[in-house]
Amino acid sequence: MIRTSPILMCPPRHFEVSYSINPWMDPGHGVVDRDRALAQWQALRDLLAQWSPIVELEPVPGFPDMVFTANAGLVLGRKAVVSRFYHEERKGESPYFQHFFESRHFEIHPLPDAIYFEGAGDALFDRGAPRLWAGSGWRTDRSGHGWLARTLGCEVVGLELVDPRFYHLDTCFCPLSDGSLLYYPAAFSENSQSLIAERIPATRRVAVETQDALAFSCNAVNIDRAVVLHAASPALREALEHRGFSVQVSPLDEFLKAGGSAKCLTLKLEEELASPGG
Repeated sequence: MIRTSPILMCPPRHFEVSYSINPWMDPGHGVVDRDRALAQWQALRDLLAQWSPIVELEPVPGFPDMVFTANAGLVLGRKAVVSRFYHEERKGESPYFQHFFESRHFEIHPLPDAIYFEGAGDALFDRGAPRLWAGSGWRTDRSGHGWLARTLGCEVVGLELVDPRFYHLDTCFCPLSDGSLLYYPAAFSENSQSLIAERIPATRRVAVETQDALAFSCNAVNIDRAVVLHAASPALREALEHRGFSVQVSPLDEFLKAGGSAKCLTLKLEEELASPGG
């Protein structure tokens, strides 16, 4: 059996939409059914636990978005970069995430002053080459990408997000275990689309249609040959299955009310760089 990374998740006991920091959040109309949210989260947890150990982080009252553990930070080996959030509403989460990483004996690398960085929501490792894809435009500062490259010792490719609905890289971009890419091209600037095309050949790119993008189908958790996501159109399912992936649908519409889905709810705690040409 292939050894897989432990995954950090945070139960949604305090999850709600009480403020708006992205176009998906509407406190007046996006009322969360917390029992349903908990059931959906538990179903996702149980599904992922078939492949990976799950580590649970205790939720803290007053921080409803703490459930989105992808934003806790970025991990490579024993290095951890703890997030510094752009919006005031989430800034208070950082000390709890830092305490978690310290308690697991990670080597903490503090961000440079005044640099915003929202962890694995805006930084995703390529699975076919030793590189990090890093988003900017809404939450994470492009000026921090050089620091990430020096700290992690790998190529960092900056991608500019241009559609506010896709405010984090992981909402529209998912590197897959065979070195291919699941993504929504229209979420990126033309220059960023070119940077992707230069590094990932067309035969390895799975571009989703708008319907799938708005269902956060790119906000997927890929473990070995399984792709776990909220929804997939027949065309997307066929494209992934043609590449040898097993598509696992786990409904998460309560979390879409806050602009998050499967990938947002998870953080892999053991990451490593792919081998060149892997």
